[in-house]
Amino acid sequence: MRMAKIVIVTVFVVVLVEVLLVEIFVRTHRFSAKEKPSWLESSFAQHARNISVPGEARALNNPRPATDEIMSEAREHWTKHCSICHGIDGRGDTVIGRGLFPPAPDMNDAKTQQQTDGELFYIISNGIRLTGMPAWEGEDSPEEIWDLVSFIRHLPQLTPEEIKQMKEFAGVGEEEGGDERDDKDADKSGPKAGERKSSDAQPVTPHKDKPGAKPHKHLHQP
Repeated sequence: MRMAKIVIVTVFVVVLVEVLLVEIFVRTHRFSAKEKPSWLESSFAQHARNISVPGEARALNNPRPATDEIMSEAREHWTKHCSICHGIDGRGDTVIGRGLFPPAPDMNDAKTQQQTDGELFYIISNGIRLTGMPAWEGEDSPEEIWDLVSFIRHLPQLTPEEIKQMKEFAGVGEEEGGDERDDKDADKSGPKAGERKSSDAQPVTPHKDKPGAKPHKHLHQP
């Protein structure tokens, strides 16, 4: 009985200390996403992700063949839905990918590539809590998600031609930069504060003055 009390008190003290340490960490770091995750945070997140995937899901194999047609569709799907965070080449080197906490992982890295097809399928379908990874189940069909798994396997072997095609599909390049410059020029050449754009101007309704009316100006006259 005395031993049980000692164990309970010890567990309570350990939990209390951990809670206090977490509170101190949050107060000092303000829960900012600007800092790089510590080794402890990264290890904990990796472990939590690993144990969150059920064993039966981990054992699944990709039922979809990686045909040229399927890979072409998966490449466009990745560019449209995934590259904004993970990057076209899967390395996560994007504004959003770097700004997430934890940052978007490098999908070419061995830690990702060594995961089973079932693990990747489960993560894409269900997302990961406390990260920027959403759940795509319901938005994408199981077939589309399996095809993404095949494309993730292919990421380390992306050719320069494939990357070029994906950038063109995403609209990345001089055209995008040109649009931005055009927007800035439009802002500079636009109406000053207090002035009304021509598109916002109210239409002028012509009318004739009554006989004998005193001379006056209309609102639309300079």
